[in-house]
Amino acid sequence: MSTLEEAPQAPERVTRRRGRFTDEHGRRVGAGELVLRYALLLVVLVLTVGPFLWQLSTSLKGPTENIFSSPPSFLPAHPTLHNYARVADTIPVWDYALNSLTVAGASVVTNCVGAALAGYALARLRYRGRRGTALVFILAMLVPAEGIIIAQFTTMRDLGLNNTLIGVLLPGSVNAMNVLLLRNAFLQLPHEVEEAAFVDGANVWQRFFRIALPSVKGTLAVVAIFAFMFSWDDFLWPLIVLSDPSKFTLTIGLNYLHGTFASDERLVAAGTVIAVAPLMLLFACLQRYFFRGVGEGAVKG
Repeated sequence: MSTLEEAPQAPERVTRRRGRFTDEHGRRVGAGELVLRYALLLVVLVLTVGPFLWQLSTSLKGPTENIFSSPPSFLPAHPTLHNYARVADTIPVWDYALNSLTVAGASVVTNCVGAALAGYALARLRYRGRRGTALVFILAMLVPAEGIIIAQFTTMRDLGLNNTLIGVLLPGSVNAMNVLLLRNAFLQLPHEVEEAAFVDGANVWQRFFRIALPSVKGTLAVVAIFAFMFSWDDFLWPLIVLSDPSKFTLTIGLNYLHGTFASDERLVAAGTVIAVAPLMLLFACLQRYFFRGVGEGAVKG
């Protein structure tokens, strides 16, 4: 495979040249095709961003505003932050957020370290059964989490980790998908560089820390975002393994904003925005590395 074939393809861009639109390869793009592209992008934007904007708008509306008006109104008539204060008065939201942050932060560390070590071993080390080991990680991705959750619970119980944050963290400490992402990123590194380091006397740990790992920083950012997102958003497993309210994560705690017979949608919307804000902040900080890492960890054809 040539170098051009191995390089990740950049997203197709449309530019305007002398009154006509062309893509990055110089091919002319018709007006109808251009309109269709932007129409599809607009539809995707509405479907992805629209629900969040609706929740944000609802969280800023006062008790006298109708949130179910027709047609719907996205701009609050009298914006207020009172709903966010009510969330803190209803549940210990900041304690729950700290528990979630602890678990998610630890998950980022364990996934980055564990997936990097496993991915490098699968991609670069030579040993019997290497292909079979990679197949095990692929098969692990096909097993639904609900199918093994009882086994996970009994394992945590036997280890005495029920009702602990470590019990919440341990099953997702190293994700199979993250291992395969880093494996594919390591596979795309030139072998000649490591061979030269080996000739110079570098051992496997020196090649890993000084050559391989700095070359896949983008994929590590992808792994960090995925690990944080999956851990922060997880609801079912913490609900099963935790019973002490002081150790609840944010996703479980926000469930108590729903009343038994009625619920305040403004309160629920404010809690949802509080839960989503850290994810948006993390992605905003790492987006530069994220898009580069998607190309590094792409599956080679």
